[in-house]
Amino acid sequence: PHAERVALADCDEDPAGATLYVSLEPCAHTGRTPPCTEAIAEARIARVVAASNDPTEKALGRGFAFLRDEGVEVEMVDGEIGAAARRLNQPFRKHARTGRPLVVMKTAMTLDGKVATAKGDSKWISGEASRARSHRWRSEMDAVAVGLGTALADDPQLTSRIEGAARQPRRVVFDSEARLPLESALMRSAEETSVIVVCSRAAKRRKVSALEEAGAEVITATGQNEGGRIEAALDELGARDIQSLLLEGGPHLAGAFFDVREIDEVRAFVAPKVAGGRTAHSPVEGMGVEAIADAMSAVTLESESIDDDVLLTARLKEW
Repeated sequence: PHAERVALADCDEDPAGATLYVSLEPCAHTGRTPPCTEAIAEARIARVVAASNDPTEKALGRGFAFLRDEGVEVEMVDGEIGAAARRLNQPFRKHARTGRPLVVMKTAMTLDGKVATAKGDSKWISGEASRARSHRWRSEMDAVAVGLGTALADDPQLTSRIEGAARQPRRVVFDSEARLPLESALMRSAEETSVIVVCSRAAKRRKVSALEEAGAEVITATGQNEGGRIEAALDELGARDIQSLLLEGGPHLAGAFFDVREIDEVRAFVAPKVAGGRTAHSPVEGMGVEAIADAMSAVTLESESIDDDVLLTARLKEW
């Protein structure tokens, strides 16, 4: 159910003549619920104050138009309140405009920008409080993704293991040849928590079938190169109503996402450690840019101290 209908149903008093404050334009179409605009008009709400429009093609402006036709005063707020509402709804807004999930890259690095030593050791760069924050993010996201390299090296569960986690994310592994071991922690728990394996057409049919029989959903992403397959995979994930994706690693997959400009936000824990090493791993690989002028720049940048670590949050796109 949508928030407007729930709020009106919970009213202890007659809401006629009241002002309704919403973060998003009320819907005027029938989807999973009847139109919220009809409920607002039936409740005889006098005024609606909205912080952002609904960017979906079937909804943009229709909700406001319907309310005005019904004699409801409509006011759109701008400034910081409007910007805050858009930030709150970034996953929905991107999905509505592109059909793809909002991609949030999460990483933990040393002061000299290393996410693992030359031998691949990375446990633990960030502190316990930072790792707990990461688990909270998982419970807030529709899905969490890693590449096969991370799945093989760390054998992660990719679940939210904090007390009171409201839900578990769907777990996505980018695995071009369907090599994810059936005995991995992910596959052993596939029946309890969804696992999606994204492979290419190069994957052998018997390996794909084995993953499916063990409980995984397999997406065969088409495309002429890795970037094209990532874009196709995001289309497929979006079609499954995945609106937010936490990209947890590793550097190869992060680089592939960056090369096709499909990173919307970066959350980076910086620990007070120096690892050194010419061949130690950095957070993002891939082709990269040839000139600094072509680098992706943050729209906003925030910092927060978490025990000994510093969390940097950079939004690269505004939807």
